[in-house]
Amino acid sequence: MISMIAKIPIKEEKLNEAIEAFKELIKEVAKEEGTLSYSLNVSKKDPNTLVMMERYKDKESMAVHSSTPHFKAFSAKAGEFFAGKMEVMIMEELASI
Repeated sequence: MISMIAKIPIKEEKLNEAIEAFKELIKEVAKEEGTLSYSLNVSKKDPNTLVMMERYKDKESMAVHSSTPHFKAFSAKAGEFFAGKMEVMIMEELASI
């Protein structure tokens, strides 16, 4: 399995808009066969940093996710609320419950 964590700085005045956009994206992502989990979180340390935690069946599933029309549409408008470069960590999952 492949896991990914993305820390995304959000413009304070765009936080609610960003959260709603992510929630809409999640509804579509739920229909993807190889996406095992896709959760939106907020940093307790910095409320203007959203954290996506994602799990995919394999690399191909992650690639399919990135090429879907709903992900491309989200990405096109996401720049409006991002406050800087997101920090992404992609990992191979070794064990989980």
